[in-house]
Amino acid sequence: MKRNNVLKILNPVLLVFFINQAITVLFRDDLSFKVFGIFHKAGGAILLSLIALHIILNFNWIKASYFPRR
Repeated sequence: MKRNNVLKILNPVLLVFFINQAITVLFRDDLSFKVFGIFHKAGGAILLSLIALHIILNFNWIKASYFPRR
């Protein structure tokens, strides 16, 4: 699968997990500890993994934008 096709799937999934983190923080007092642990803590671990994959897939762009040739 090409990198752009993977990013077209990855970017919306990243958005969903980012929104999940925000919503669980906003409603942390209304959620049980177990539900909070599942959605926030596990979702955070998945989010960090997805961010790492996103950076890996975009590393050529990062190098070109922030580390110019001398």
